[in-house]
Amino acid sequence: MRLSHEPLDLVTAFRFRIAHGASKGHENTLVTLEQDGIVGRGEASPAHYYGENRVLVERALDAWAPHLGDDPFALEAIEHRLDQELDGQRAARAALESALHDWIGRRLGVPVWKLLGLDSRTVPCSSVTLGMADPEEMEQKLDTVRDFPVIKVKLGRPEDVENLRLIRRGYRGLLRVDANTAWSPTDAVRVLREIEPLGIELVEQPVPRHDRAGLRWVRERVGIPVFADESVHDPEDVAALAGCVDGVNLKLMKSGGIRPMLRTIHAARAHGMKIMLGSMVESSLALSAAAQLAPLADHLDLDGHWLLARDPFQGAPGERGRIQLSDEPGLGVHPAGETRA
Repeated sequence: MRLSHEPLDLVTAFRFRIAHGASKGHENTLVTLEQDGIVGRGEASPAHYYGENRVLVERALDAWAPHLGDDPFALEAIEHRLDQELDGQRAARAALESALHDWIGRRLGVPVWKLLGLDSRTVPCSSVTLGMADPEEMEQKLDTVRDFPVIKVKLGRPEDVENLRLIRRGYRGLLRVDANTAWSPTDAVRVLREIEPLGIELVEQPVPRHDRAGLRWVRERVGIPVFADESVHDPEDVAALAGCVDGVNLKLMKSGGIRPMLRTIHAARAHGMKIMLGSMVESSLALSAAAQLAPLADHLDLDGHWLLARDPFQGAPGERGRIQLSDEPGLGVHPAGETRA
């Protein structure tokens, strides 16, 4: 197998601010895998708060290339070899694994969701995310997404409650909130009780990543369902969170690929948890890879491409919250502007 990579620079339409930081430009990486004249693609979206960046992604891909072998179908063996080489670079691994699945689907002429035995008709609607902002900026952002059926709002600033009240005055769809570890348990309970009358569907990661006791404490004191995000990467994390949260937000870049994320989904279901599939700031390439598992989710937050000034790919994510899985082979993704077959 021939593995190559190149920079994939993305720019958001607005400066995207969450509790971990703010940025408008995002340095992703495009991964291409070629074998027998067939090309599979994947995308890495590294997160600095997980110790990842483009340089480390590229180093990991260069280190793994000699270990891939010559059979893209040998996913179990490839995964075993990567486990021995893996050094925490999950975004790189997710891109490589996505490219492998894309190649296999294209080789067999079958979409990946169908290879996984899933039903494309059972895909939930996705939310779109509004980053943290002052009230004036928040109103400007809201104007661009009022017709989305589900909005998620990033929290972690003093004006959070005011912003949510402003949004709710002009928006009647579903509202979710995400604190990205910004609060102490006490602050989380105070803010969540204050916004609960606004009809909040769920809250993600109200307390720091390793504070499982804090998650449980908050969950026992508020009526809004609590989901873990930064606290969960693997099936082992799910077991430790049993009884602490109502659900988990799983992301391709955190899990390290479709197969690891599928295992984590099954682990969460075994513990009675709800499933949300989320995303980083990504193009439709990475989002389409995650969307292959969308029929297994209760909630979707596959919105990274809607935040972009320009999406370099077209794929499963559609317009205004729609995620439509393609019948085309592999991930069903094409470069933007390319005519589909």
